[in-house]
Amino acid sequence: MSRNQPAPSSGFMDEIRKIPPVTRTLVAATVGISVPVMLQLVSGYRILFVWKLVKGGQLWRIPTSFFFGGSGFPFLFDLVMLYRNSEQLETAWYPRRSADYAYQLGLASGVILALNIPLETYVHYRALLSCITYLSTRLSPDTPMSIFGLLTIKALYFPFALIALDLIQAGPAAAMVSLTGVVAGHIWYMLEWTPRGPQRPGRGTGAVVGRAPNWLIRLIGQDRESSSTVGSSDSRPYGQAFVPRERQPTATTTGYNWGSGQRLGSD
Repeated sequence: MSRNQPAPSSGFMDEIRKIPPVTRTLVAATVGISVPVMLQLVSGYRILFVWKLVKGGQLWRIPTSFFFGGSGFPFLFDLVMLYRNSEQLETAWYPRRSADYAYQLGLASGVILALNIPLETYVHYRALLSCITYLSTRLSPDTPMSIFGLLTIKALYFPFALIALDLIQAGPAAAMVSLTGVVAGHIWYMLEWTPRGPQRPGRGTGAVVGRAPNWLIRLIGQDRESSSTVGSSDSRPYGQAFVPRERQPTATTTGYNWGSGQRLGSD
């Protein structure tokens, strides 16, 4: 190999770095926790959320329960859905605000956790996916989405179609878990977007509680004054981002050709 020729892995890592940081972390955490369990390198019980064990000091069960995506083709389908919805949110609705996106997602995860403790849910991945999907589709309500390639509906109704599929395929317990994600996503939407619309980010009901702390901003490598203005663009290591002019961005996904995926939240 020529000394000046780049290593094959260089191009792959360049593509990975193009993914927005929060989305990249979500996908990497899901793969990093799910695959060892799939390969039976780690006991699945070690990553489940068991409340009495968490209270006993096994705090790692809190984050791991949000990133176990099951196995098989449903795992792949849900992983693609997680990537596409999160990437759309981070690039179209949180340009130059990845720290705020990460912080608000953390708060939404806290709501999911609180709602699921009474349900004795062991895995919160499905609820997290429903939360991100709900916010993404709520901000782009008229985008057409396909279910199994058979039925096309508006994005606004897509999360509820997934809940219906959960109910049919896995029963009421799984549907209830997905519903907690939708509730958390709706609270997120109401606080962050409804009071002011997307044209003036950071000035609504959630303007104070929803802004990322300085340590998180520094960790992601942004600054407090980097909030975008409508119609502006920003060149970043993970690509070019444009701040949406409307609540329905033009650059959105054209739909999903899969169903609800793995049902993991019921005991």
